[in-house]
Amino acid sequence: MSAYTQCFYRCFGWSASSANNPITNHDQPKICLDTTKMGTDAVIVKNGKRICGTGGGLANAPIAQDKAYFQVKLQSTGIFGIGVGLETAELDRVPLGEDANSWVLRHDGFIRHNKKTVYETNIKFSEGDFIGVSYDHIELNFYVNGKNIGSPVLGIRGICFPLVIC
Repeated sequence: MSAYTQCFYRCFGWSASSANNPITNHDQPKICLDTTKMGTDAVIVKNGKRICGTGGGLANAPIAQDKAYFQVKLQSTGIFGIGVGLETAELDRVPLGEDANSWVLRHDGFIRHNKKTVYETNIKFSEGDFIGVSYDHIELNFYVNGKNIGSPVLGIRGICFPLVIC
């Protein structure tokens, strides 16, 4: 399974067309998956935009603003997850959401945190689906192909990073 990080851009306040936007902060880093914050059997390629192998990867910058959104495109089905995690999330544990430091929508439709199912959805994922994540430091929401799945996660504490697992 591989996941392609489609949209870290809106998560951190810039877009592909930001060069034409005079109010864009040009000092913002390029947001991508961080090769120093990944599971030992995970592989990050395409300049930090694709993860494959087995394990998770965190983005190279935390979610440090009021509202954030990012999404991935499923290149193939299998075991995967997407969500947020602290820098101490167990990135070698697959599927994630089993430790106290990650909140993840997984391939089986479960939203998991700390070995508990927070929500059980009836979602069946397909190749090509877009899975989005919005987080505003109060509520974590997941979207499939642009539609909110209606399962908000509350009570997340700490500095969170976008997280993708394959």
